[in-house]
Amino acid sequence: MSLRAGIDVAELDEGRRARSYRIATTALAYLIPGVFILLPLILFLVQSFYYVDHGKEVHELTLRNYVRFFNDAAFVPVFLRTCILCLAVAVIAVAFAYPVAYLLASIEGRRKYVFALAFVIPLMMSYIIKIYAIRAILGSNGFLNRILLALGIIDAPLTFLIFNLQAVALTLAILLLPFAILPIFIALERIPRNVLDASADLGASAWQTFRRVIWPLSLQGTVVAATFTFVLALGDFVTPQMVGGTSGMTFGRIIYSQFGFAFNWPFGAALSVVLLALVLVALAITGLVTRRHPS
Repeated sequence: MSLRAGIDVAELDEGRRARSYRIATTALAYLIPGVFILLPLILFLVQSFYYVDHGKEVHELTLRNYVRFFNDAAFVPVFLRTCILCLAVAVIAVAFAYPVAYLLASIEGRRKYVFALAFVIPLMMSYIIKIYAIRAILGSNGFLNRILLALGIIDAPLTFLIFNLQAVALTLAILLLPFAILPIFIALERIPRNVLDASADLGASAWQTFRRVIWPLSLQGTVVAATFTFVLALGDFVTPQMVGGTSGMTFGRIIYSQFGFAFNWPFGAALSVVLLALVLVALAITGLVTRRHPS
């Protein structure tokens, strides 16, 4: 009897330790994001309601920063132009990423993952170095202009590919291309092979199979890829700073200037909150689309 009681006590202690472990791991799982993600966002949101007066931050809650954003003619047009620019980046990136992902998914065996890794490696390189490399290609004396001049295709160097919004869009699309390829590749990889075989057995052509089977089943990954590139381009200020020039002003550069040059952190926080709201809207739209078109 005492042996059975000892076993019951041991099992009870083990159950308590297991529950304590689950509680501790759950608390830790929520604590880390709460401290390092949620808390800074809350502090940022609170700071956006402060204001700067004669170079000094005043800790009084007010909406003057948001009123300034909507009333000042310099901010809303740049914000809208940045949204259009980032949409263009998403479209360009997805337009190039889909064929690449489709070719990767069509490769037989494990070789597809080796080739897919080749598109992941650039993510490990320095962001600044990649921008300088693109500048070296697109610049007035860059590799592209030299080739075109040597072939006699142009008489003078092309200048519309650098230090403007077109250069920003093209550079961002190139830099963010891996983020567009991977979600589409994963979506295409998840399509069962027997579904494609069944489509072919029913007499569907390659185009009909793509339009009625492959495209609907890969739409979720395509939407996620577009969202990735849109959101990442939206918050980028380094690329516009380096290839945008004076005519390549974006909303990210304005936010950076408030923190780096104007030292108006409350107004910069308010602009960041506006940008965060747009990101949340984009994510919500993505969620609705992916739920309506599950892969």
